[in-house]
Amino acid sequence: MSQILMGVLRGSVLYRALAAVGRWCGQQWEHSRIVTAFLAPVGGEERARGSVFYRLWLLLHSLLCRLFSLLRLDRALEGSIFRREWFWCALAAVLAPILPTMAVLALALLGMASFALNLGCDRQRQLVYTPVNRYVLIFAGIYLAATFLSVTVSGSLQGGVLTVFFVLWTIVLLNVVGTRQQLDRLTLGLVAAGVAVSLYGCSQYVLGVQGAAAWVDSDMFSSITTRVYATLQNPNVLAEYLLLVIPFAAAGLMSARRWLPRLLYLCAFGVMCLCMLLTMSRGGWLGLLLAGAVFLVLMDRRFILLGVIALVALYFVMPDTVIERFTSIGDLTDGSTSYRLSIWLGTLSMLKDYWLCGVGPGVTAFNMVYPAYSYNSVAAPHSHNLFLQLMCDSGICGLLIFLVILFLFFRVTCGALSRETDRVSRYGLMASISGMCGFLLQSMTDHSFYNYRVLFLFWIYLAVGLLFARRTGMEKGAL
Repeated sequence: MSQILMGVLRGSVLYRALAAVGRWCGQQWEHSRIVTAFLAPVGGEERARGSVFYRLWLLLHSLLCRLFSLLRLDRALEGSIFRREWFWCALAAVLAPILPTMAVLALALLGMASFALNLGCDRQRQLVYTPVNRYVLIFAGIYLAATFLSVTVSGSLQGGVLTVFFVLWTIVLLNVVGTRQQLDRLTLGLVAAGVAVSLYGCSQYVLGVQGAAAWVDSDMFSSITTRVYATLQNPNVLAEYLLLVIPFAAAGLMSARRWLPRLLYLCAFGVMCLCMLLTMSRGGWLGLLLAGAVFLVLMDRRFILLGVIALVALYFVMPDTVIERFTSIGDLTDGSTSYRLSIWLGTLSMLKDYWLCGVGPGVTAFNMVYPAYSYNSVAAPHSHNLFLQLMCDSGICGLLIFLVILFLFFRVTCGALSRETDRVSRYGLMASISGMCGFLLQSMTDHSFYNYRVLFLFWIYLAVGLLFARRTGMEKGAL
């Protein structure tokens, strides 16, 4: 029956007209100079080896190896569990959404220490090059400088140093994952953690949890009594995390070759999407729609037509509560929407005076300056917009370097996808690109780095995307 319906659809004039328009647009897009230049391989490794960063790396590596040799640590640590760098780094990445922030920090420090031990024991080891590396270092440097230039150094110190450490951990992960099997197992672990968090979130909806309705405008949404937050203390923060991990469940589903893995990934995908629905996060829903659309279009441009039909169908199958919540986007009578608009106006007013260096990282620094510029006397711990907040934290330089990092990430991953033929690598790249798009869309309505674990996970998933861009060139290897 389905084949008959597809035959009728493909034979219709409307379908053929839309398909012809789609093919023409696709050809114009693929052959344009801008797209060709964007997708071209990104070089620069030879130039990077002559840079200040590389020379500094050689000096530090040489000193570290010399110290290890003098103390005989290279022999004493041979075979030690503390040199299992992949294990410690994967453990930190997988448990990041589950454990408290300080426990995650301890595991991340252990992973970085294990990486440093291996560097000190191996004189021949080279750093993995990606075009993003130097800008990650620059961004970390700007953020550190902004911490010490803050309007309150003591108030910004802890958050600023923690942010710098988690940003630099990107380079650690890029160097620790060296084989395809390590990357595939890490990705599987990230999805498994997402399932565990989502199951906990769903259980909160079924069993109830104290304070779960605190984020609901009861005047507009009296039918909504619970918004789940799982291990992340806030429904919007949970939605931000799910936007990063859900596409990898979809990638696992599409790339699996046997029925059992497909079934498991399908269940994982379904549980995480259900948990996303129960967050009642409108920004999260929009981000998931965008992530899904990007994933499908990257897989096959013909899904553009199917996506339009699916959006129309969703209106008729979704519960009234969800439809009511979704259609309220942009309604200024909604307390959440008017609250954010007031904060954005106040923040923009503040940035007219603090655009160069910002006010410094953290809630304390923001609240020392923002109240003088607040619109309608609305109090807020942050600007409810990632890009505005980065400018508040580190000034215009921090924001621009962050945008450069995003540009290079998309250029590297999209370029690799255009040339990739390996099935697993292709779907991993699609997941990385689509998840990042969804996350950044929600970041327009929230400060996604407010929760340090989500900040950490953002840089982890950014590194995972860059790892998938060079997965085909990796050895198959063992764990």
